[in-house]
Amino acid sequence: MRLAPTCLAMTLVLASTPTFPQDGADAMQAHPYVGMWVTKDGYVRHQLLPDGRYDEARGNRESAYQGRYEIEGDHIEYWDDTGFTADGDFLDGVLHHGGMVLYRRSEN
Repeated sequence: MRLAPTCLAMTLVLASTPTFPQDGADAMQAHPYVGMWVTKDGYVRHQLLPDGRYDEARGNRESAYQGRYEIEGDHIEYWDDTGFTADGDFLDGVLHHGGMVLYRRSEN
């Protein structure tokens, strides 16, 4: 039974390891760009979710595109679940992405 002290030591180390909240998710939740962005005509609706995922609807097609995103400063990079990539920039409170201009939809 020489394994018992080793297992006990590992258990103590694992049990004493502190747990932290998901800093990335917490930071994204508080990020000012998280939320709904829409084109002026409402055709494209781009939801930036607090977990670093996005869900884009087009016309009557809900969840037309989904994937993950990262924001650095005022620049956003997208990786769609189907494999394509895109990017955009937030300029004066407006999202410029893929030739589109999207505006922040208020939460009201």
